[in-house]
Amino acid sequence: MLYQFYETQRSLMEPFSDLAQTASKVFGNPLSLAGQNPFAQRISATYDLMHRLGKDYEKPEFGLRTIDVDGVEVAIHERVEIHKPFCELRRFKRFTDDQATLEKIKDQPAVLIVAPLSGHYATLLRDTVKTMLKDHKVYITDWKNARLVPLSEGSFHLDDYVNYIQEFIRHVQGKYGNCHIMSVCQPTVPVLAAVALMASRGETTPLSMTMMGGPIDARKSPTAVNNLAMNKSYSWFENNVIFRVPESFPGAGRRVYPGFLQHAGFVAMNPSNHASSHYDYFKDLIKGDDASTEAHRKFYDEYNAVLDMDAEYYLETIRVVFQDFCLVNGTWDVKGVNGKVERVRPGDIKTTALFSVEGELDDISGSGQTQSVHEICTGVPRSRQKHFEAKGAGHYGIFSGRRWREHVYPHVKSFILGHHVVSTPAFAERRVSNTVAPTIKPVAAETGSVKAVATPRPTTAKAAKPAENSAVAPAKTKQVATKKVASKRTTRAK
Repeated sequence: MLYQFYETQRSLMEPFSDLAQTASKVFGNPLSLAGQNPFAQRISATYDLMHRLGKDYEKPEFGLRTIDVDGVEVAIHERVEIHKPFCELRRFKRFTDDQATLEKIKDQPAVLIVAPLSGHYATLLRDTVKTMLKDHKVYITDWKNARLVPLSEGSFHLDDYVNYIQEFIRHVQGKYGNCHIMSVCQPTVPVLAAVALMASRGETTPLSMTMMGGPIDARKSPTAVNNLAMNKSYSWFENNVIFRVPESFPGAGRRVYPGFLQHAGFVAMNPSNHASSHYDYFKDLIKGDDASTEAHRKFYDEYNAVLDMDAEYYLETIRVVFQDFCLVNGTWDVKGVNGKVERVRPGDIKTTALFSVEGELDDISGSGQTQSVHEICTGVPRSRQKHFEAKGAGHYGIFSGRRWREHVYPHVKSFILGHHVVSTPAFAERRVSNTVAPTIKPVAAETGSVKAVATPRPTTAKAAKPAENSAVAPAKTKQVATKKVASKRTTRAK
C-alpha cells in the first residue's frame, strides 16, 4: 500500500508544484504587476523552491553533443547497441572531419563503463563519460527503471546482472579485438565476477579492469550504508522495503525496491547538508546568482531522479555482498544463461591489469573495501596492479567534478593506456602494417619501484604471416617472380 499511497500523494501535489512554478515566473518578471512588489524577488524564490521540492523528477538525458579534443570540436552520436529487458548498452560514437584528430582517436582504447544499479540512473556518470570521451571509445550500461519493465519479461537476478556484463564485454571485444572495463561503486562486485568467470572458462578477458569506490569487502571500514545492510536480516528487507508496482505503470505487479524509498535513505544520511544546500539556493535566487542556481538545479535534477530496482536483484545483492560476503569468502556461485552454475574464482584472472580507486572521505564505500580486490585476485602479477587514493575526495568526487577531472582521471587514463594493445577484430580487414605485439617495458611506478607494463611494438615485415588465401610462401613467390623477370630479359636479348 505504501507505493500506492506515495503515487496518490505525488499526483495530488503535481498541480500545486506547477502552480508554484507559474507564480515564481510571474513574481520574477519585472515587467509584470506582481514583479513591482518590493518583495517580489523573495516571493519568486520561495515559489521556485516550493516547485522544486514538489516536482516529479524524470530520467535525465546525457546531453553530450560535442567534446573538445585538443582544441578540435568533435561531434558525439549517442546510440543504443544492445537492448536487454533491464538494461541497454549505450555507445557514444565520435565524429570529426579533422584528419589529424581522426587519426589520433581511431586507435584509442575502447572502455566499457559499468554504471551502478543502486538507485540513480547511469546519467549520474555524465561527467565520467564526458571526460573519458577525450581519450577513449566509450560504452556504458544504462539500467532501466524496473517499474517500466512488464512482468512478462520475468524477474531480474544478480546472476542476470553478471551475465549481462559478460555479453557486453564480448560485444565490445568483437568490435575492437579487446577492451578495458571500468566499474563505479556497486558494480565492482558483479564486474569482478563476470571477468573471473570468463577467465575460468579460458575466454579472452579485458586488458584492464578499473574499480572505483566499490564494496568488494564490505567488512572493512563499514559505513552507515554497510551497517544497515549487515545489521538487518534478509527477511527484514523483504518485509519492509519491497513493494509491488501500482497499476498505472507498465511493470504493474512487479516486486521492487522503490526509488522514492532509496531517495529518502540518501537524504537521511546527510539531512543537514541538503537543508543547507536548498537554503543557499534560496539566497542565490534572491541575489540573482544565475551560475550558482543553475549548478544547484543540475545537481538535484540528477540526484532526485531515482529508479526502482527488481526485488530479486536487490535482495540477492544484500545477501551476497553485505551479509554472506560470498565474493571474498570464495563461496559465490553464479547461474549462467545456459543454466550451468559456476563458482566465481577471482584468482583465475591472470591477464587483466587491475586498478583500484578510493576516495579518502568516501562515506558509501569505506577505506580499504575496494583495495581488497588485490588480495583476492592472486593470479594478477603485482607489477600489473595499482591502487590510488584520492585525497579529500568523497564518494562522488572520485568519478565526478573537479577532483575526478584533475586528480583521478589522469591516473585512470595513464593506467589504461599503459596496458593497452591495439588489436584487430577477427572479422575486420587485416593490415600487416598496423599489427602490434606486446612487449614488457619497465617504467617507474609511483612508489618508486619498477613496474612492468605492456606496451605496443610494431612487428617487422619479416615476422608478418602470409595471407591465408595465398597458395605460395613469400620466399617462393619472390623466386618465381625473379625467374620470370630473368626469362623476359633473356627473350629481349635474343
